[in-house]
Amino acid sequence: MPVDITEADAANELMRLARQIALHNRLYHAEDSPEISDAEYDALVRRNTELETAFPHLIRPDSPSRQVGHEIAASPLSKVAHEVRMMSLDNAFTDEEVADFVGRVRRFLNLAPDEVVAMTAEDKIDGLSCSLRYENGKLVRAATRGDGQVGEDVTANVAHIGDIPQQLQGDAPAVFEVRGEVYMSKADFHALNAAQTAAGGKVFANPRNAAAGSLRQKDAWVTAKRPLRFWAHGWGAASHVQGTTQQDVMARIAAWGLPISPELVRCDTLEAMLAAYARIATGRGDLPYEIDGVVYKVDRLDWQQRLGFVAKAPRWAIARKFPAERAETVVEAIDIQVGRTGKLTPVGRLAPVLVGGVTVTNVTLHNRDEIARLGVRVGDRVVIQRAGDVIPQVVDNLTRDVVRDPFPFPDHCPECGSEAVAEEGEVDVRCTGGLICPAQRTERLKHFVSRGALDIDGLGEKTIDQFFALGWLESPVDIFRLRKRRDAILALDGWQDKSVDNLLKAIENRRQPDAARLLFGLGIRHVGTVTARDLMKNFHTLPALRDAAEQAQAGDGEAAGLLTSIEGVGPAVVEALGDFFHEDHNREVWDDLLSEVAPPPYIVETRDSAVAGKTVVFTGKLETMSRDEAKAQAEALGAKAAGSVSPKTDLVVAGPGAGSKLKKAADLGIAVIDEAAWAEIVRAAG
Repeated sequence: MPVDITEADAANELMRLARQIALHNRLYHAEDSPEISDAEYDALVRRNTELETAFPHLIRPDSPSRQVGHEIAASPLSKVAHEVRMMSLDNAFTDEEVADFVGRVRRFLNLAPDEVVAMTAEDKIDGLSCSLRYENGKLVRAATRGDGQVGEDVTANVAHIGDIPQQLQGDAPAVFEVRGEVYMSKADFHALNAAQTAAGGKVFANPRNAAAGSLRQKDAWVTAKRPLRFWAHGWGAASHVQGTTQQDVMARIAAWGLPISPELVRCDTLEAMLAAYARIATGRGDLPYEIDGVVYKVDRLDWQQRLGFVAKAPRWAIARKFPAERAETVVEAIDIQVGRTGKLTPVGRLAPVLVGGVTVTNVTLHNRDEIARLGVRVGDRVVIQRAGDVIPQVVDNLTRDVVRDPFPFPDHCPECGSEAVAEEGEVDVRCTGGLICPAQRTERLKHFVSRGALDIDGLGEKTIDQFFALGWLESPVDIFRLRKRRDAILALDGWQDKSVDNLLKAIENRRQPDAARLLFGLGIRHVGTVTARDLMKNFHTLPALRDAAEQAQAGDGEAAGLLTSIEGVGPAVVEALGDFFHEDHNREVWDDLLSEVAPPPYIVETRDSAVAGKTVVFTGKLETMSRDEAKAQAEALGAKAAGSVSPKTDLVVAGPGAGSKLKKAADLGIAVIDEAAWAEIVRAAG
């Protein structure tokens, strides 16, 4: 968990990560032309996960954790909707994280300590996901994963892959979708590249790219000339599943004539799972194909069904990835970057070094304390690793003992010259210049129009920088006054009538913005997308929120209590809101902005069920499910699962041993039901 970053900086970094990961998803899944290695991509995703775990209220609507694959780019292949969504997998990188995964499964299922949690383990091949639909044993359609919901029809192409039978052997269900990976062996990949070089054709970067490019061909005869292979690792839609365990069904798929991993084993203990990973990792270099980890799946299918899915991945499976690579290089310079919130972030400029096929030239040094901890100075030789951060991180300083002046961390902002200080209890040094600092002003404006905030098309980073340099944008409200500058914008290079009109139309379309998005766009510290929504769910209008924040800042305990009673809103958020409205300039910006825009009252829409829109508290021992499973059910029914009973609670579900919460519910006259009655509500909702 990142402990050296503030909430505001986390929100800013999550915004950058969403953009960066979306770009690399498009390059990888839709265009088969990735610019970074799998390890570096995993580092980006891992950093996103770390930040979302540390700040769950900052999870963005466009979070990579909610996305699978990427929407299909323009393609000559027709699109196919998957009957059952093709999911991705969450990742683990250490033995401890694998143990945590097993622990989460146990807790969710409410298993006894001595209950065996069997898992299957198999090597994770680095290929292109493909779904094969068989009807009465005959292959009728093959599709790539695409964005998980819609893929590309590659039926004609897979007809030329020898591993994929057109007719299954033996008895098969009426409908059964086999899911697996199309790949290319190491030897075939090298032979293909040699032939491509000799013919003056495209040379592929790795076997995965070669397999993807070969399968996604308009002309199936091109695919026929490529040495593609396939193996199955699961299934999707099925009229009948023959077996009660993952291992049973995979054996059945193999009996039908489809290859499965030769490394697939069943593990009854955590120790066996870790041993399977060690064995596969040790023999990785001798395998005829490329792999990038080991996949664990809960063996029992009834448990898989109970565990279900999160946003983009099953709760019952995880991929243990191989560790990131490291390399040595020299720190040639240390630059200071100023972020949207004024944070001074040191970035090391490196002598270029190749790490896992990617040339690395920059490394984050996080903050002043991290530089001191590592003793990093210009000229030092360091070990870098591309894992766990947006850009690589330093893991060791090999020349720490060499006599050299320490790096002089600045006490003034390099952008505006204002004093740079660290608040009490914080490690980050920040510029005190606020909106007079050009770095902060432009970054705040970019944040205001970003996808998670007002999402104004046509007002990108370059345009904001250009308009800011011209003196047209000083604060967010100036965006809504750009209509007065239409002729001036049209006179700029690169602007035409249509592009100017499209921009102004996009701005006008935000005259009645979503109140939560507007609140998030203001960049108030500790108020991320989720916190902004939670605040607006309770206050409905921005003036009502401002009144409560100002009263709390003035010492009104009732107002402060009203704010902190909102789940996810703590004293830090209350203090940040109070500080924001206490500042004269912020109130001026707020009032000026609301003179140009009129956000409607924030209304929450919920699913139709007996508990939709209600607050439910679970207490006591639940005998048929875990607390996590119960909360997941409540949220799926459109209810809010709270941790404590209050006057806002609508329903309490009490199991044996319910204590103070049950008594408080009785005192407040709140309805109380048992676990069986809750199960009826769930069944009634379908």
